[in-house]
Amino acid sequence: MTIALYARRKGWRLADVTVRLRRSRIREPDHSGAEAKPGRRDRIEQEIAVTGDLTEEQRTKLLSVADRCPVHRTLLSEIHIRTILG
Repeated sequence: MTIALYARRKGWRLADVTVRLRRSRIREPDHSGAEAKPGRRDRIEQEIAVTGDLTEEQRTKLLSVADRCPVHRTLLSEIHIRTILG
């Protein structure tokens, strides 16, 4: 959505955006640093396909815009979840 809104605002001829995500668990090496937490960590691989009459420079810019979308930034931040019964 962020990519499409950006392209529309710039007047670029973006026809479609497809995003595919793959989640996996990777094993972290055991480091002896004070903050190290050995174990498994989530990994999300993101594949973005854009179609339309776009230059290579515009495609590259759209990829960088994707990394700044609110969902992407939330997933990269430290998340605290509080669950309540409604």
